[in-house]
Amino acid sequence: MKDLKEKLGTLCIFRELLKDAVLSSLCTYLDNPTSSAYAEFVAVLYDRANGNLGEYIKEICTNSENVYVKAVGLGKDVPSYMQTSLESELNILQEVSELNKEKLCGLLDHKGFLPEFTTTNIRLKEIYLYRAENIGKYGYGIYAKNRMFYVDDNGNIVPVLHPDKTELSDLVDYERERTIIIDNTKALLQGKPAANILLTGDAGTGKSSTVKAVANALWNEGLRIVEVRKDQLRSIPKILDELSSNPLKFVLFIDDLSFLKDDDNFNALKAVLEGSVTAKSNNVVIYATSNRRHIIKEKFSDREGDDVHRNDTMQELISLSERFGIHVTFSKPNKETFLHIVHHLAKENGVEIPTEEIDGLAERFALERGGRSARLAKQFVDGLLSR
Repeated sequence: MKDLKEKLGTLCIFRELLKDAVLSSLCTYLDNPTSSAYAEFVAVLYDRANGNLGEYIKEICTNSENVYVKAVGLGKDVPSYMQTSLESELNILQEVSELNKEKLCGLLDHKGFLPEFTTTNIRLKEIYLYRAENIGKYGYGIYAKNRMFYVDDNGNIVPVLHPDKTELSDLVDYERERTIIIDNTKALLQGKPAANILLTGDAGTGKSSTVKAVANALWNEGLRIVEVRKDQLRSIPKILDELSSNPLKFVLFIDDLSFLKDDDNFNALKAVLEGSVTAKSNNVVIYATSNRRHIIKEKFSDREGDDVHRNDTMQELISLSERFGIHVTFSKPNKETFLHIVHHLAKENGVEIPTEEIDGLAERFALERGGRSARLAKQFVDGLLSR
């Protein structure tokens, strides 16, 4: 016990973990064992890991973005001396994970009450080396435990703390469209050529939900999704530079994409889709949704043409959509499909209303709102549940 602080001080590959709040408070206690320092350590452990030391050590180790895991992620050969250092440090951290109240309080003369904490028995070295061997599925750093991300106003990739939990089983119909997207995404995960995909169709037909559901279904296989706003398209080359060295696979998701004819972001995305030198990345694809087939908001004057080369102008307007390797259309559901979606959602949510009655209510609901869609079907069933 007395030499554990000194052992922790020798960490090299995992050295940044010494700045971790739990390990820092533990080192403070080991350096000067007092009842107050012990209580501080447990308080931080309660806050960070609900009082489970073993699970916390496993989490911070497996999420560590250190020199070893970066080298493995790039497919580099790790020097034997670095491998030896890694395994030695994992042994030290294993010792930390096995600490309990009895071991720590053995350094004290305090006879009063002191808080308890728990630990889970883990095989840290075995777990870590397995994850490193399968780095393409697990990743490291913020990408190890998060599945969905967004780009903030500073251009940084940030985890979504409460991601959309839509599953493929929640979606009804559009099986052919989903299969195309799933097959393309699996090709990406397998290291095969994968295309950028444009999903178009009427609002509320499930385009965005499909992309998020695919991400949820395949995240355990190494897929992550990063949402990019239209006004951030110029940041995509920088994002690709950051992701290109990552062992995971990524979908850059652009939702509700549309441009005015003279929008500067139009050429920015067009350059990325053409595959410029800075934008080339084999582990990233772009999936975009749009309610417009050609993405560009056209005026009748654009179609009639004010210049001599009207055909060239029109070709420019549709050129962006053609640079997506795959185009999937989500058509507005007909009455039969709409009611099928309603019946499925009603059954899933335990709504027990005679079929004829629910069909009549659903059709009236859709007609009052100007048409049918998967989104309206969900809103209708949610309305029934709220009554």
